[in-house]
Amino acid sequence: MAAEALHRTVAASLRARIGRGELAVGTPVPSEAALCREFGASRGPVRQALAALRDEGLIGGGQGRRAVVLTDVPGQPFESFQSFTRRAELTGHRPGQRTCHIGRRVPDPPAAAALGLEPGEPAVVLLRLRLLDDRPAMVERTTFVAPVGDLLLDADLDAGSIYAVLMAGGVDLHAARHTLDAVPADATDARLLEVAPGAPLLRERRVTTDSRGTPLEWSDDRHRPDVTTITLMTVRARS
Repeated sequence: MAAEALHRTVAASLRARIGRGELAVGTPVPSEAALCREFGASRGPVRQALAALRDEGLIGGGQGRRAVVLTDVPGQPFESFQSFTRRAELTGHRPGQRTCHIGRRVPDPPAAAALGLEPGEPAVVLLRLRLLDDRPAMVERTTFVAPVGDLLLDADLDAGSIYAVLMAGGVDLHAARHTLDAVPADATDARLLEVAPGAPLLRERRVTTDSRGTPLEWSDDRHRPDVTTITLMTVRARS
């Protein structure tokens, strides 16, 4: 097995053990030597696998200290501009989606303001449930400016990443600004995410722009915190 595939196999196995509770929070991860013997691997792929789990926030330790399980909820990294589908795949999970509604209509005031739309100007509005390993993970309420959203009206939105569809259509998705807070689940959230009304959810509001700074997308995404967390990586600027 190639080293690239092997480190993904090791990471997926450890991730699954953590998720099932076989490696409980606070307990040590098997040593590099033990993992090398178990998977017939050299230390390189094993170290790559452990590094991936550290990046997800699942384990801590390193630099001579034994790795320890920190949490059983995998993080979704935001170090770069990536779709939910791509982030899920990079962290070893199977993404999925179920489209509840898409159509042209006048958006609500927050979306219209974020996109710089005139009063009464139509946009394309989408409601979609996102899944991780078949578990409800996020409710996505997304509004696109009409020229962008029109590309999605005849697309199979349950087949994969919307961003992949848009970029294939020539849309210049360049940057996104994310705002994170917590909100209680409303009736729609509760039904789709299979939680109690009022349950706390992690909300990510996002404005996506093109390379000229023109807004293309506004989204209000609500995550189940027991299924997915969000990991932000920061680096100290050089003075």
